[in-house]
Amino acid sequence: MIDPLADVVGLLRPGVRYTKIVGAAGRWGVRRTETGEPSYCVVLDGACLLTAADMDPIALEPGDFVLIPATYDFSMSSLRPPPARDFDKPPAQVAPGEVRHGTRDGPPDVRFLIGHCEFAAPDAALLVSLLPRVVHVRGEARLATLVQLVNDEARAGRPARDVVLARLLEVLLIEALRGAGGTDASPGLVRGLADARLAHALRALHAAPERAWTVADLAREAALSRSTFFERFSRTVGVAPMAYLLTWRMALAQDLLRRGAGSVAEVAERVGYSSASTFTVAFARHVGQPPGRYARAA
Repeated sequence: MIDPLADVVGLLRPGVRYTKIVGAAGRWGVRRTETGEPSYCVVLDGACLLTAADMDPIALEPGDFVLIPATYDFSMSSLRPPPARDFDKPPAQVAPGEVRHGTRDGPPDVRFLIGHCEFAAPDAALLVSLLPRVVHVRGEARLATLVQLVNDEARAGRPARDVVLARLLEVLLIEALRGAGGTDASPGLVRGLADARLAHALRALHAAPERAWTVADLAREAALSRSTFFERFSRTVGVAPMAYLLTWRMALAQDLLRRGAGSVAEVAERVGYSSASTFTVAFARHVGQPPGRYARAA
C-alpha cells in the first residue's frame, strides 16, 4: 500500500546536526526565532512549558515528544515563565553535550534532550509545508527509545554513522508524525491521513501523481460529494486539494531532476503534465527557475 507519509519523509532526507541534554531550575526561558531548521525535544524528567506562535501553550511532561519541522517562533520555559527580560540568558556548560538554564545550584527541575536536524532535500520547504507546524506526542515509549538511539549514534564514532543516523531519523520522524494525527493536531498531511475518507484520496493521489486528477475524481475516491470533500480536505490538510497535488508534483519533479532520472519531457510526463512546455512554466513559477537549469545546477 502506498504510504504518503513515508513518501514525504523519504524525500526530505533528514540528518542530525547536533543533540544535547538541557537541564533547568528556577524560573528560566529560551526563545528561538527564524532558524527554519527542524528540531525535536523529549522530556526526560520534570516539566516545562512550550509556547509556539498562534498556539495555546503546552505543558510538557516526562516522556513527551515534540517535533517542530520548521522552527520560526517558539519558546520553552519553566511552568511559571520569567519576565521577558530574563529570556535567553546564556546557559552554563555543565558537561560535554549538556547545558544548564536558570538556577545553577542544586539538582535541575527539568531535563530534556533536544536535537537539531537538517533536511537535505532541495525542496525541503515545499515538503515541510505538508506537515503540521508542531507535533506533540505523549505516552509513546517507542519514541523515547528511538531518540535515545539517535543520541547515542550521534555521539559515537562508529563506522557508517551518517547512514545509520539518516535511517534512524526517518523512523523517528515517521513514528512521531503518525502518532500525532488526532483532531487536535495542526492541519497537514498527518491530520489528513487520520481521516479515513481523506486518507483514501491521499493514497490514490500519491499512487498515481501522473493522473489528470480533478477535485471530483478525488472526491469519488473519498466517497464524498465534491463540495464536502473540498471543504473537509482544505480544513484538515491546510491547503486545497489541487494546491496539495501541485506541491507534491513539484517535490517529485525536483527529486527526479536532481537524480538525473530522465529528461525534462520524461519528468513532465511522470508528474502529470501533457507537455514539457506546460511543465516548464509550472515548474519555473513554483520553484523559481526552469527545470533544465535546475537539473544542471543539481
